[in-house]
Amino acid sequence: MNHSSDDSARRAYWAEQMQAGYELVQRILAYEAVEECGECFASISDAAESAGVEMLFSDSKITGDLDRIFFMRESLVADVIAIGRDMNERGWILKIEDGFRSKEMQSQLVRKPELFDVILQKCIWENGGEIPPAEMVFRRAIVLIANIPRIGTHMSGSAIDVSVFRRDDGSEVWRGYPYLEMSENTPMRSPFIDDESLRNRLEITAMMEARGFVHFPFEFWHFNKDDASGQVETGRPGPAKYGPVHWDPETNAVTPYEDPMSPLNPLDVIEREIAAATERASV
Repeated sequence: MNHSSDDSARRAYWAEQMQAGYELVQRILAYEAVEECGECFASISDAAESAGVEMLFSDSKITGDLDRIFFMRESLVADVIAIGRDMNERGWILKIEDGFRSKEMQSQLVRKPELFDVILQKCIWENGGEIPPAEMVFRRAIVLIANIPRIGTHMSGSAIDVSVFRRDDGSEVWRGYPYLEMSENTPMRSPFIDDESLRNRLEITAMMEARGFVHFPFEFWHFNKDDASGQVETGRPGPAKYGPVHWDPETNAVTPYEDPMSPLNPLDVIEREIAAATERASV
């Protein structure tokens, strides 16, 4: 395959996957059977230490000066610890890249230049080199970084982003690209990764799914459970237990969002971010 045809194939796959992701997002937004159970949060790192499970945690900021929060719903922490133990027995170490995100964290993450600029450049590439309409960027970005609380499983305390490393030499169990790749290589079964990377992605996914988590098809690192996304993806009967919540770390109380359908960054904000990203690119 020559460069031109390969580029066309990659662009077509990117557009196809982002459209499929947007359609899944619309199904999740339409899912109204969310009955927030009020379950409190627990620390993944504390639980791993108590259980004697070897686990790693990202030391990077999520955005700006905001630290990552390695907490999630208490019953799900037990599942994550079980996964970590399974991986240790296999000779692997589970690394938690991200956990719960507050409204402020998720809102800023959508606008984070290191991520927004990449997504915009992919949209320009898809659009034949022209600056795309803000609506197109909004639709593409919402697949990769939740911009509406209802679909933001990190905001529900029901999701983690993961990487995996080997216990013997500390090398990463390579999935073709690092966390946080944003491209046609990001979907779980991208045809543009090598066979070993695909096997690694699927082996990690199998271990997560054995404990009830589901993978988001358009990100090879993201897994969630018992929320609207999980119910829609699996078709399981019954309501989702977890919806987006405000979490008070002092009292461990959770408060459901009053309007989980309102965009964190409306279209006019996306328009301003496109202008700012375009200016950054011209410098």
